[in-house]
Amino acid sequence: MKYYCIGIKGSGMSTLASLLYDLGNEVTGYDDAREYKYTMEGLNARNIEIFYDDHDIDKDTIVTYSKAFSPEHHEIKRVKALGLKIKEYNEVVGDITKMFTTIGVSGTHGKTTTSLLISNIFNNVFGCNYFVGDGSGHAAKENKFFVIESDEFNKHFLAYQPTVAIITNIELDHVECYPNGISEIRETFKKFADKAELVIANGDDENVRLINFAKRTMYYGFGENNDIVAKNVVLNEKGSSFDCYIDGELYGHFDIPLFGKHMILNTLSAIAVAKEYGIDVETIKKYIIEFKGAKRRFKEKDFRDVVIIDDYAHHPTEIDVTISSARQKFPTREVVAVFLPNTYSRTEALMDDFVRVLKKADKTYIMDIHCDREKQSDYPDVSSDSLIRQIPNSEKIAVETCDKLLRHKNAVICFMSCTNIYEIENEFEKLLQK
Repeated sequence: MKYYCIGIKGSGMSTLASLLYDLGNEVTGYDDAREYKYTMEGLNARNIEIFYDDHDIDKDTIVTYSKAFSPEHHEIKRVKALGLKIKEYNEVVGDITKMFTTIGVSGTHGKTTTSLLISNIFNNVFGCNYFVGDGSGHAAKENKFFVIESDEFNKHFLAYQPTVAIITNIELDHVECYPNGISEIRETFKKFADKAELVIANGDDENVRLINFAKRTMYYGFGENNDIVAKNVVLNEKGSSFDCYIDGELYGHFDIPLFGKHMILNTLSAIAVAKEYGIDVETIKKYIIEFKGAKRRFKEKDFRDVVIIDDYAHHPTEIDVTISSARQKFPTREVVAVFLPNTYSRTEALMDDFVRVLKKADKTYIMDIHCDREKQSDYPDVSSDSLIRQIPNSEKIAVETCDKLLRHKNAVICFMSCTNIYEIENEFEKLLQK
């Protein structure tokens, strides 16, 4: 079959395009952004052609498009005028999940790292397909397993068919998609999980525990009321370690090259699903200790007396763990936060939480709010200044004023956002290199 992916440089769409290609389809795509993005790595490796202007498209091509593109976008209007078949992004992904034994990794936070942890283990043991939101993915028809990051945005994951549903946590987010708030979010996660044969869920999470799952459920966490429990936890500058107990019995001691207690929780879910499919404890340990982390998840660069951390953190909980992880690994350094808020609705709904966690940095810089799908005129009282007024030792920053960051010596500077924070980060790196 032939597929045309509009918004192909988006993290999800680029991965979908790569998987469609791997499964034997002809794939091309369109994007507005002509500049290089990290998501192009897989596309370039497969020689998938990207268009930026009008071009001929075969009549039997199936079109799918990123939700970041409005239905009024000129390219979407053009393919509609051509009479081409259009399928929603999540429907195309859902078709793939039905082809394999699918492990769907869902949750407000931790999906990417958990998906990559599991896929690293399964790929080395069995060979497996994976679809991860950091722009990486691979598929082969002969593989039995498919590990997929399952996003609750716009209820996309309800089009998926998981065999195992993992839920890392549930919090208020994507408020523009869930007008009824956290109760609607919980109900949506239940619908996703109830499709599976087995649910593996974070039992320390209050919202998870409020759900009455229809299928067999295994809970993991630090609390003794879980089936899989981490005890004797040690967090230091080299990483984290813990003893894993399953049903009250010591299963094994694990050392992981990851920082923060949230990474231990992610690891517990990976241990649970690997054990479920018969992988022995020593093999699990081997591939966990080899894990290098996800793209744009606490990625470090050293510049003499400054360490740059690049992280996808855009929710207060994620910002909190990024700052605490920086303190764990670099306890003697100043921790500086550079935050680019994304969407006015999220900033408004979680304002108090953003203020609370950004106060934990020694110094905070905040950029103007970025949003492709909302208008600032609809949120006249919401801006980055709303945050700055409430956060001591904080100020506005932009790409043009990033030289402010040169003030900080012996510092860890955490660049955090789910959108184009790389623009100011790259500019700062140029200043450091000079």
